[in-house]
Amino acid sequence: MKFGVLTGGGDCPGLNPAIRAIVYRAAASGHATLGYLDGWKGVRDGLSRPLTLAEVHGLFNRGGTILGSSRTNPFAKEGDAVKVVEQLRRDEVDALIAIGGDDTLTAARDLFRRGGRVVGVPKTMDNDVGGTDWTFGFHSSVAVAVDAAERLRDTAWSHHRVVVLEVMGRHAGWVALATGLAAGADATLLPEEPYDEKTLLERVRAAANARGFALVVASEGIDLGPRRGSTGGKDDFGHELLGERQVGGELARRIQEATGIESRSAQIGHIQRGGPPELFDRILATRLGAAAVDLALAGRFGQVAVLRGSEVRGIPLDEAVASTKVVTSDWLDLLHTFEP
Repeated sequence: MKFGVLTGGGDCPGLNPAIRAIVYRAAASGHATLGYLDGWKGVRDGLSRPLTLAEVHGLFNRGGTILGSSRTNPFAKEGDAVKVVEQLRRDEVDALIAIGGDDTLTAARDLFRRGGRVVGVPKTMDNDVGGTDWTFGFHSSVAVAVDAAERLRDTAWSHHRVVVLEVMGRHAGWVALATGLAAGADATLLPEEPYDEKTLLERVRAAANARGFALVVASEGIDLGPRRGSTGGKDDFGHELLGERQVGGELARRIQEATGIESRSAQIGHIQRGGPPELFDRILATRLGAAAVDLALAGRFGQVAVLRGSEVRGIPLDEAVASTKVVTSDWLDLLHTFEP
């Protein structure tokens, strides 16, 4: 049997350990693995290379992905979809493992509907893939964000300022939630809640009055209403490019104008994506990669390996991509318990 593997969408810690697990698990049963380069683009354009045990052996602690990635949508055009199917046939791939978030897994589902023998592995630092309790990349990325928040807290305290930390999170605020909780933010803004400037300013003033400074954590995807800064561009999947929205900077400007307290902002951005995966992500990525091979060997195509509680199992791709997993009310209630 010949396996193919790709990594699509944004990179995150854990991709390389997942690739390593797939190659090892396949080889344990005597099967070869072909790595496609730059996500679905590699399948469409025939860009690939064999993956050996020697090549992947040391990947357990490496960030990024040795295969490269892209946000190419192979089903945006019918001609591209045909190329994907034909390339897999030409490469004699018996099972394709697609590692990615909602968009990558949606493409995998579309391939399955066309008769493709494909299984999925969920990954995203946003932790927003449905059907799984956690995705690898999230814990490592949040650890970086928490470290940044704690450093910003020190300088805010020293200079009696308000500091806004902007973290990643388009439609789901899991990264902001976890960062705000773990770093003791005075206000945490998530896409799941309507932006309320009055409440934000009340919390900032209360924190500044009590301690002389305030820390605000904000998801990059929150809606601030009419404002400056938006790229207007979109990727292959129709998502707005958020890099130039500068949510943190806009919030700091509004806070300083309304309160008179000197305010600064920091955008952690892609620093969250890089670096070695932490323990939880290394183990989860390894388990999910191996489980994806097991699903394929069992003929359970059209499924994705997920974590439910402490158990790894397969669920239909349709279930995994049916909806974005967003922060729920119980988490929001816990978050607001610690805000002034």
